[in-house]
Amino acid sequence: MRTAATVSALALATLVLAPSAVHAAPATPDSSAAPGSSAALAAGAAFSSSTAPGSSASKQADPAPSSSPSATPSAPATAADPDDLVQGTIVDTVAYGRHARQRMDVWHQADDLRRPGVFLIHGGWWSSGDKKYMTAVSRSYAELGYTVFNVNYRLSGDAAWPAQRVDVIDAIATARRHAALWSFDPDNYVVVGFSAGGHLATAVGTYKTGGLPGLKGVVGISPVVSPLTAYLDGAESLDVNKRKLREAAIRLAGGCEPAGKCARIWQSMEVPEHASRGDAPVLSVHSANEFVPPSHSVQLQDRLRQVGVEVTVLTEPGVNHSSPLYRMPGVAEKVQEWIAGKVL
Repeated sequence: MRTAATVSALALATLVLAPSAVHAAPATPDSSAAPGSSAALAAGAAFSSSTAPGSSASKQADPAPSSSPSATPSAPATAADPDDLVQGTIVDTVAYGRHARQRMDVWHQADDLRRPGVFLIHGGWWSSGDKKYMTAVSRSYAELGYTVFNVNYRLSGDAAWPAQRVDVIDAIATARRHAALWSFDPDNYVVVGFSAGGHLATAVGTYKTGGLPGLKGVVGISPVVSPLTAYLDGAESLDVNKRKLREAAIRLAGGCEPAGKCARIWQSMEVPEHASRGDAPVLSVHSANEFVPPSHSVQLQDRLRQVGVEVTVLTEPGVNHSSPLYRMPGVAEKVQEWIAGKVL
C-alpha cells in the first residue's frame, strides 16, 4: 500500500481535533444494526468544512444546498470502548456542515499509510436511522484495513431532496480534502449504502458525468434505486412496507407526488435517469421477495450497461431487507470481496 505525506501545517491549521476519550457506554442495539455486538459511538473534537463540492460539474440542475458549512468546531464527544476497537484505531466524529445531522465518524489509524476508504450510509426510509447502527459494520471494515467514514445526513424531515445527496457528497469532499489526517487515499474509496442509504449511495455514484474523483465502486444493500417504482408499487399494495415506502418517497420529494410541478424533483431522485459513461461500477444485493425487489437494481443495471459500466445484481432467497440481509451467511463476505477487487 502506498505511503502518504505527513500532515501539512495548513491542514493542521484548518482543522480542530482532540484525542478521543477512552471510555463510553455501548451504543444501543437496533433491528437495523449490522453483524456483531454494538460498540459505543466514538469521537474526538469535531470540525466543520467551509467548502462544498463544485456543483457546476453536476449533471442535474437540482436546487442548491440549503447552506454552506461553517468553520466552527463542535464539542468533543465520547469515544468507542477500546476493547471493541481494532488495535491502534482512532475514531473521531467530524462535522462536515453546520446542521446537527451533518456528522460522520471516522475510523482511522495514526500512521503514514494511504488506506482505501469505505463510506457507510445508513438506511431508515430517508426519515429516520442513525450512523450509530452502522458501528459494527464500521468496525468490520476497520479490521480489514480500511479508513471508514460512517455518515449521518439530513433526514427528509430536516430538508427535502436533494439535501441528502448533497450531504453525502459534502462528507466525501471533506474526507478527500483532509485525507492525510486519517491515513486515507482520497483517490481510492467506495460508498456502501443500506436501503434508503443505498439510494443515496447509487445516486452519488451517478451524480457527475465521468464519476466522482476517486470513487471506485458503489454497493447497495436493498437499495431503493427507483423512488418512482416504490411510489407505483405501493399504490394499491397490501404490503405495509411497500405502502410505507411510497409515503416515505413522497416526503423525500418535499411532500409532492410525481405529476405536474414535482416531476423534475422525482426525475432527479431516479438513479437510472442519471447513468453515464464513467460512473462507478455497482454491486446491488436484494432478497428475492423483499419489499424493495431486485427490479430496482435491474433498472440501473440496464441503463449503466448501455454506457459500458459494470453492474452486478445479487439475489438472495427470502424476504430479508437491508441489515438483516447483510447478516445472512456469506453476504458480507461477497460484498467485502467485491470491494477489495475495486480498491486494492
